[in-house]
Amino acid sequence: MKVIFLIDNLRKGGKERRMLELVKELSKIDNIDFEIVIFKNQIEYKIVQELDLKVHIIKRKPKYSPNSFFKLYAICKQFNPDIIHSWSTMCTIFAIPTAQLLNIKLVNGNIAKAPLNFNILNIDFALAQFSFIFSDIVIGNSSAGLKSYKAPVSKSIAIKNGFDFKRLKNLKDPLYIRKKYNITTDFVVAKVAAFADRKDYATYIKAAQLVLSARNDVTFLAIGNGPNLEKTRNSISNKTLNNVIFTGAIQDIESLVSIIDVGILSTNNSVHGEGISNSILEYMALSKPVIATKGGGTDEIVVDQHTGYLIPSKSPQIMANKIHKVLDNPKLSKKMGFKGKERIEQLFNLDHMTDTYLSVYNKLLQNT
Repeated sequence: MKVIFLIDNLRKGGKERRMLELVKELSKIDNIDFEIVIFKNQIEYKIVQELDLKVHIIKRKPKYSPNSFFKLYAICKQFNPDIIHSWSTMCTIFAIPTAQLLNIKLVNGNIAKAPLNFNILNIDFALAQFSFIFSDIVIGNSSAGLKSYKAPVSKSIAIKNGFDFKRLKNLKDPLYIRKKYNITTDFVVAKVAAFADRKDYATYIKAAQLVLSARNDVTFLAIGNGPNLEKTRNSISNKTLNNVIFTGAIQDIESLVSIIDVGILSTNNSVHGEGISNSILEYMALSKPVIATKGGGTDEIVVDQHTGYLIPSKSPQIMANKIHKVLDNPKLSKKMGFKGKERIEQLFNLDHMTDTYLSVYNKLLQNT
């Protein structure tokens, strides 16, 4: 079996990590050969070099130049793949002519979020609907995402993200991590997300300041980069500034998450609906209770009042109350963390994800 993986770039991001984790597992199987095509020379994962992956770079200059179609066609003509597995709507659209001309099965894996109130007037929705017509199968990482995009039921499947527990083998010493980030408080709360409108850092910061107005034994970590970083940093009052730490993007996310007490994911549901969040997977795999905005794929990971709490969008006071509750009840926190890890081990493990993708590939080829 030969597969071309088609993705916009290999920057730090959820779908990029998910694809590379799948690629890593497929590289262990003898009868599978694959190559990767990206449209921007942005590679931020060491695994690409470690596995010596074959990566083609097609630069889209100008952005809608037909040269991109011709270059992809030439790559596929030479490699002769059985399957093109695309990881975004635009990548799928670029793949359609080649898939049709060379009779290659097209796997459309573009659904990684679950927007609310999506309709044909939205360009992303319209393009996705067009791409579904020419796709042999449509994959979303959440059932909520498939429903939101109104993907055709007859050729759609949800394959949940799989967490690789090998990532937890070489965690750094907690004392070292605390010293590195100058954490001196008893408790640590963290949010791992891009500083973008869709991730609603405003609610997290407001909740942090509400908590810190009542106690000073908590450090709040804001982990990530993005266009709203400085705006978010400037929104913090001087009274609580010392208890909020902006780490920027970091490589060893697992070691940092290992020392926290609560993991947060607040989402702006008016502009974005979560698919399956890698941040939540990381929190739960490391036995941390989760407080997250309810809706979308998040409801498929977090079990309310069992592995954490699902709260309404833009509700800083409710978030602050739940943070207090978890920090002040160590038995509850430990129980939620244990149940969360158990859930990831059973339902969101990497072997299950890989096996499901393989099953999809094999069924497609059997129907050729």
